[in-house]
Amino acid sequence: MQIDHIIEKIGNIAVESFHIIGLFVIGGTVAWTSVHEYILIMEKPFASLDDILLLFIYLELGAMVGIFFKTKKLPVIFLLFISITALTRYLAVDLKTMESDRAIMVVGAILVLSTAVLILRYSEKQFGDGSEH
Repeated sequence: MQIDHIIEKIGNIAVESFHIIGLFVIGGTVAWTSVHEYILIMEKPFASLDDILLLFIYLELGAMVGIFFKTKKLPVIFLLFISITALTRYLAVDLKTMESDRAIMVVGAILVLSTAVLILRYSEKQFGDGSEH
């Protein structure tokens, strides 16, 4: 039984180490890429809506990494926000050349994701998010 306990502890340490290293890599990559994109934006005479929405995506990714560091939980709602922002960016940039059925599908996807956010928020308020236990 003692050896099983030691192996389990080593496994837990390995998983935790992997999470921390992975988060630093992801966080560093998000920071590096967002700074690079910001520099490219600043070289233009003005920032377009596309540029601003891209910066929001980077902000949400960085916030998600930070929240995981603090709480050890991956906030699914941030993934939904990132998806909504990415689809909105796609719609805003390509709407002029987009076929109407594709635009309707993108709007429908945004509606589905927004409904998922609403359901998650409601269920957190109604049933709690489990953080108090």
